[in-house]
Amino acid sequence: MSFTPALRAELIKIRTLRSLVGSLAAILLTTVAFSALFSASSDKNEPDQLFRTFFGINFGEIAAIAFGATAVAGEFQGGALRLTLAAMPDRLRWFAAKATAVALPALAVGLLTGVVTAVVGKAAFGDLGPSWGQALRGALGCGLQLTLMALFAAGLAAVLRSGVATLSILIPFLLIVSFVVGDLSGSVADFLPDRAGQIALHSTWDGSLGPWTGLAVSALWAAAALVAGAWTLQRRDA
Repeated sequence: MSFTPALRAELIKIRTLRSLVGSLAAILLTTVAFSALFSASSDKNEPDQLFRTFFGINFGEIAAIAFGATAVAGEFQGGALRLTLAAMPDRLRWFAAKATAVALPALAVGLLTGVVTAVVGKAAFGDLGPSWGQALRGALGCGLQLTLMALFAAGLAAVLRSGVATLSILIPFLLIVSFVVGDLSGSVADFLPDRAGQIALHSTWDGSLGPWTGLAVSALWAAAALVAGAWTLQRRDA
């Protein structure tokens, strides 16, 4: 089987599994809802209104990693991977199709989430909020970061072969470890996968990374996880 039919098959899996569709919907709903609540309760004169507009991405990232982890981990349950590899013996080609199938809907939902969040934030802050140029940059950064977090989780799930194990590591990391490290050392926190990409959502940033270099760091984390997942897939029995 070539790459295109494999990709089509993986997209069908995502479209027909309610848990995956629910995770995609949660990315949009949680990001927009928490961003709107935070924007409505914020002091309109405080600096960096752009990040306040996109504050809900902290929760949207959790939904994104749940989507990426579940999409891959489901292949390791009930012998599903054996059936998949019977139709697609080339493991690397299949994993590339799986990663692409995770990235495409995550990017589409992520960009939609970014645009809706930007519009809601502009409505909440009015003239005191970020400019439309900043809001559009934030919307693009939001979509890319959510996609990268989904791919990061997908790669880790391929290594661990368990959605529960992946979420047990990443959710505490996002909710606890990242904040603790950020409070202790901002320069170190800039290079964490969840924090680096969020630099694009700030109006100004004093750290060593900029908006696009921050996203590049997140992309390196996602690429490393996917490479590790592909390496593990090649060396373990289905």
